[in-house]
Amino acid sequence: MSADRHLDDASAQVDRARADKRLRPSIAGFFDEATNTVSYVVHDPHTLDAAVIDSVLDFEAASGRTSNGSADRIVEYVTLNNLKVTWHIETHAHADHISAAPYLQEKLGGKLAIGRDIIRVQEVFGKLFNAGTDFERDGSQFDKLFDDGERFSVGELEGIALHVPGHTPADMAFIIGDAAFVGDTIFMPDFGTARADFPGGDAGQLFRSIRRLLALPDETRLFLCHDYKAPGRDEYAWETTVRQQREENVHVKDGVTEEEFVAMRTSRDKTLAMPKLIMPSVQVNIRGGRLPEPEDNGVSYIKIPVNAV
Repeated sequence: MSADRHLDDASAQVDRARADKRLRPSIAGFFDEATNTVSYVVHDPHTLDAAVIDSVLDFEAASGRTSNGSADRIVEYVTLNNLKVTWHIETHAHADHISAAPYLQEKLGGKLAIGRDIIRVQEVFGKLFNAGTDFERDGSQFDKLFDDGERFSVGELEGIALHVPGHTPADMAFIIGDAAFVGDTIFMPDFGTARADFPGGDAGQLFRSIRRLLALPDETRLFLCHDYKAPGRDEYAWETTVRQQREENVHVKDGVTEEEFVAMRTSRDKTLAMPKLIMPSVQVNIRGGRLPEPEDNGVSYIKIPVNAV
């Protein structure tokens, strides 16, 4: 019997959903090409309860202006399908886009959730940005902090949260029915895996987290948070399966050892530029997608630490 009880629970849930289509979610993906991010609306086709996963707020860095075009596509979809949003879920504190969760909560209701280790991320980046005493480093900006193995529901659909650190300390995967929303752990098989060089990241830990996910049943549907079109592929894609990843992933398919992966990932990460929106994104996302408090002139400001990273 596996020592990973939470993984066993998630695998059993997937098996139940594969055997009974009434336990499988309906899923719509919304691709934001500006940030290469995929947001999802996941719903129970019977109760019409829904979760929004990894939403995007449009942000124009040069002007500092935000807009809601990407989020409004989700609002339109939810409204047209008469869905009731009960969850806004973040797989981690993203470094490449700002969350639209507060805007969507205002429009659609629902609770905002993330993994409990967001507190560790808040500590690190709270210091980097010299956040004031008004910035609580306890995760209280979120309505729910998930622990590893914690169960939840979307309508009558079963859900379970799995802690999958490595890209950041707080990464979570959310398994709903037979579908796993894996955040930035892994990409399409022809593109590989996420970087592990952010504060608190760890390539060895990322390898172990990915292998944990790939121990789910072969037919588990995996929904990815990003796609960048690997060389030779003309279309964006963001859905795959455990079997496909185990057989084809260019970084972490079956047979690749942790030592080999760490050497590859460490070497590759040294060549990568920082994400274009990392400073505004992390600064806002550790606040649950809320902008810093306005200053005495009524304007919110994003800080850029100089020569500190």
